[in-house]
Amino acid sequence: MTPDDYDAVVACWTSCPGMGLNTIDDSRQGITRYLQRNPTTSFVHENDDGVIEGAILAGHDGRRGYIYHTAVSPERQHQGIGTALVNATLHALANEGIVKVVLVVFAHNDAGNMFWQRLGFDARGDLTYRNKALCKITRIDT
Repeated sequence: MTPDDYDAVVACWTSCPGMGLNTIDDSRQGITRYLQRNPTTSFVHENDDGVIEGAILAGHDGRRGYIYHTAVSPERQHQGIGTALVNATLHALANEGIVKVVLVVFAHNDAGNMFWQRLGFDARGDLTYRNKALCKITRIDT
């Protein structure tokens, strides 16, 4: 994935129910900054016509890998695209010495939770996810 993919990637993400985006982190500037810090760990899937049908945003902090947004256009789901994107990201993170990957899925996103469980990502019941915005952020939940 490159910053030039931004519009098509956001269109893919917002076409999928259960995604959670926001106006700061997921802005063109926010995604560009993220990809500059993590240039080798995020991927897109394009069809034969060059249309982006799937995307995964992932990176690491040197200690843990983080998967933020993974989506496949609804009409192309259940064809192995999501699994291929995840495998590419896991391979890229492993090549950078990362041995553990984490992600967050909304509790109400049944399809997303089933997808990640099928790929071997365990749910942790012993953690409480917390965050704090340091500026005004508008959430965009699909």
